[in-house]
Amino acid sequence: MNQAETPAAVPADPHANAADLLVDRVAETPDKVLFGKPAGDGWQDVTAAEFEAEVVALAKGLVAAGVQPADKIGIMCRTRYEWTLIDFATWYAGAVLVPIYDTSSPAQVQWNLSDSGASALFLETADHFARFDEVAADLPQIRSVWQVELGDLGKLVAAGKDVPDEEIARRRRIANEDDLATIIYTSGSMGRPKGCVITHSNFVELSRNSAVALAELVDDPRGASTLLFIPLAHVFARFISVLCVHGGVRVGHQPDTRSLLPSLGTFKPSFLLAVPRVFEKVYNSAEQNAESGGKGGIFRKAAHVAVEYSKAQEAGGSIPLGLRLQYALYNRLVFTRLRAAMGGNVRYAVSGSAPLGARLGHFFHSMGIKVLEGYGLTETTAPATVNLPQRSKIGTVGVPLPGVAIRIADDGEILVKGVDVFKEYWKNPQQTADAFEDGWFKTGDLGSLDDDGFLTITGRKKEIIVTAGGKNVAPAVLEDPIRANPLVGQVVVVGDQKPFIGCLITLDTEMLPVWLHNNGEDTAMPLEVAAKHPAVLAELQKAVDAANAQVSRAESIRKFVVLPTEFTEQSGHLTPKLSIKRNEILKDFAGEIESLYTNAPSTEGFSLR
Repeated sequence: MNQAETPAAVPADPHANAADLLVDRVAETPDKVLFGKPAGDGWQDVTAAEFEAEVVALAKGLVAAGVQPADKIGIMCRTRYEWTLIDFATWYAGAVLVPIYDTSSPAQVQWNLSDSGASALFLETADHFARFDEVAADLPQIRSVWQVELGDLGKLVAAGKDVPDEEIARRRRIANEDDLATIIYTSGSMGRPKGCVITHSNFVELSRNSAVALAELVDDPRGASTLLFIPLAHVFARFISVLCVHGGVRVGHQPDTRSLLPSLGTFKPSFLLAVPRVFEKVYNSAEQNAESGGKGGIFRKAAHVAVEYSKAQEAGGSIPLGLRLQYALYNRLVFTRLRAAMGGNVRYAVSGSAPLGARLGHFFHSMGIKVLEGYGLTETTAPATVNLPQRSKIGTVGVPLPGVAIRIADDGEILVKGVDVFKEYWKNPQQTADAFEDGWFKTGDLGSLDDDGFLTITGRKKEIIVTAGGKNVAPAVLEDPIRANPLVGQVVVVGDQKPFIGCLITLDTEMLPVWLHNNGEDTAMPLEVAAKHPAVLAELQKAVDAANAQVSRAESIRKFVVLPTEFTEQSGHLTPKLSIKRNEILKDFAGEIESLYTNAPSTEGFSLR
């Protein structure tokens, strides 16, 4: 199959805009709780009507401050209630929000604001202001700057109290579906970030259609709720936030992942939104904690049983009695505790931005948490495909959402058309033209469709490595299983035009002391020492061997080097969603890469160090 399409489940409304999603929610269920705001050790409920009242009051403040319809307003803020409040207030005022990652450098702040033409800016903290202040002289068009932690939202509300309700109602209705709703800049993993023009139609139609496809999440009879902790500046979390307003889902926010487990325990969400690295961390932490308590063998056996049990469930038919008995035992000993640690109510988790891997999918499925892996880009307003509660295949990224079509080009590239596809790149008609082919958006990713319309991602077109022997290698196939090892922070496979495949590995500095303790080593071992330690190298060799077992000899990793450093956003090697900036890494570590091939044999039989 080279094309799959799911018809729209909801008729398009050319006169609707994203603000209508909140208006409709208030009209339908004004007393329904939409948000939980942190309050001491608990959460303060905010109903739909109360939220809209706050939105209108803040929108009046923006009007009083001189914001005009279609003005661009930047926002640099962590994931918190005020982010979504500002988002909808901006739409009610007729303006356009331009997100900036709260981890962005001053140069990135300057680029997003200058390229978008923003005239005002919301910041959260003094640190955010300091980064803006470094480049403020290059941004003379920024007329107003408001800081959340200084109480500026309250000051705006007070200043706008005399703005008539009718003015907000007028501005709220100005935009139609084809109009600009936001400019979201790509992460810049392949170069300078590009501004993606996301329309009101993208948010409205994708939300309305996704709510139908994901009804089990949105309409959970026990009460649908989710705790957001990934950046709202990312299109993935931003879309889910809008979808939850449309669907009446209770949302909490926790920007500090160090406080995530306590927040899960008190908020008790019914579903989660996360990137694969979060699921890997949950699994690896549980494994190493079990190891520390002398129960590592039990955990590993439980994990094996979980994967086999899930596979048997997915295959259909009867599950062998022995497997059922083992599962019942480990469910009581292990899985129940893990579910409780995640709040106890989580039934679904939506995963995106990178491949999850079948092993983790099966593991969490056996825990009673179905991970709905999906696929999308900034240019597709996040989801294009997703596994559905009633229709899923672990190891794939699901089927097209209603109103979306997927096509596989002759060279394997994934093409997308539908309600989710962005309008254009901001002020860049040439890049826009290059990104489309006969109306289909060219994603740059490679994949395949099975006979049931499920999409599997096989790699990134620009990242395919061609060895000196002419073998094409997709890095993700090797990187993903290695990254699953608790010791591993990041992996970068190399070997373009080289005699064999190699890789760079960084260590996970959070898990390193735990692993060292569990293996009888000095927990205070410095990173540069650990990167050369025989026990560490032997453990990494096991991870590499496991990855190699999944590919042919010509595609296997023959040699690796452990870097005595970390890849971070601050170092310029990771995007805010924790994807590697491959080009930057290849450039900055060119010497280490070359050392892999210096005096190395190019024939079969090359041995790893």
